[in-house]
Amino acid sequence: MPRDNHYDAVVIGAGQAGVPLARALAEAGRTTVIIEREHVGGTCVNDGCTPTKTMVASARVAYLARRASDYGVQTGPVAVDMVEVRARKRAIVDRFRSGVERGLEATAGLTLLRGEAAFAGPRQVAVELLSGERIQLTGDVIVLNCGARPALPPVPGLAAIDVLTSTSIMELDVVPEHLLVLGGGTIGIEFGQMFRRFGSRVTIVQRGRHLLHREDADIAAAVRDVLIEDGIDILLETEAVRAASSDSGVQLTVRTPDGERTLTGSHLLVAVGRQSNTDRLNLDTAGVHTNERGFVAVNERLETSAPGIYALGDVNGGPAFTHISYDDFRVLRMNLLGEGGATTRGRFLPYTVFIDPQLGRVGMSEQEARERGRNVLVATMPMSSVARALELGETRGLIKVLVDADSKLILGAAVLGIEGGELMAMLQIAMMGNVPFTALRDGVFAHPTLAESLNNLFAHVVEKP
Repeated sequence: MPRDNHYDAVVIGAGQAGVPLARALAEAGRTTVIIEREHVGGTCVNDGCTPTKTMVASARVAYLARRASDYGVQTGPVAVDMVEVRARKRAIVDRFRSGVERGLEATAGLTLLRGEAAFAGPRQVAVELLSGERIQLTGDVIVLNCGARPALPPVPGLAAIDVLTSTSIMELDVVPEHLLVLGGGTIGIEFGQMFRRFGSRVTIVQRGRHLLHREDADIAAAVRDVLIEDGIDILLETEAVRAASSDSGVQLTVRTPDGERTLTGSHLLVAVGRQSNTDRLNLDTAGVHTNERGFVAVNERLETSAPGIYALGDVNGGPAFTHISYDDFRVLRMNLLGEGGATTRGRFLPYTVFIDPQLGRVGMSEQEARERGRNVLVATMPMSSVARALELGETRGLIKVLVDADSKLILGAAVLGIEGGELMAMLQIAMMGNVPFTALRDGVFAHPTLAESLNNLFAHVVEKP
């Protein structure tokens, strides 16, 4: 640690942007400190992508085991051991986290501090170390990468009962008898399907008219059909009114289009959004402003309202995806260490919802394209028309693409199907390269692969004379 505790760069939070940035700065000769109050790796490694997708894999194995007879394979009764599922998840998380820690510790010129950071003034940071010692740091550049956490909605009685969040639900050692899920977004439906496959009865309560509010109504309806087929109860246009404990677990009173009703479950997962981890940072002291949702306000260069202070990843209120956080790192690295001029303007926003089958999305939705007045052609094709999906016995879902009628370029796509995220990425690459849809329509792809579905899909795009 420098004698005067002054660094070229201070990074608060060891998430998916903060870690590579801290290493890049240190490797470039900048004295750098990174401060983490809990676990390095951020939400992705500890509470998000890594553990959830590990558990999704376990749930899919249970699902396939129950479907074994569909493939002519006879098995016995399927049982899920949540203690073993949890142990596998913990082991993979520990492996990923320890890898991040080793990378930080091996980087010359980089100091890792364990503790809670808060601003003590402009470019001044106070750190209360886990040992109880309190130190003061200053930095020419300060980077916030402290993420977000699950939010609790203001439902009467909710704060007084033992609810599950996207973090705590992964520590269960039993399969819930009846899991109530408040929220029909990505987190709610991923966990809902996962625990249904583990053996729970599942009810999803969604305030909106359809699941996954970013999606077109037809895609959301197809997702709903998949979940219903899996045996999940879904209540749309339904709002939580109050919550209370009960002898069997929890009671959730909801208001539906047909009136109030009370749901009784063994467990309640609250999955209605996330809130910024900035409440203990003393942002006002540093002159850092937040937006109307409480996230750090940044411009397209990720600069906050305070000179020399930047915010990366979930804490700045942008799309809460690991790949967006990592791209934030690349933008700031270019501006601090490279040629400069990098911004977040116009970047692609692909994402995959890891239900089964996956939903991969990139570019505009149909609703968005029409609201923008674009002259679009739309083509859809059910996965039941894809040879490879038929061979695999995975025919649920559909592919939907939007094409600009004038330029013939792809504007957006939604792939609800087996390996939907991978197939979506192929379409994204075509979009990145400004490849016209006709090239994919007429391309020669290996048979039998999911990729060759693009031939038939784009054959459905009927060009106007």
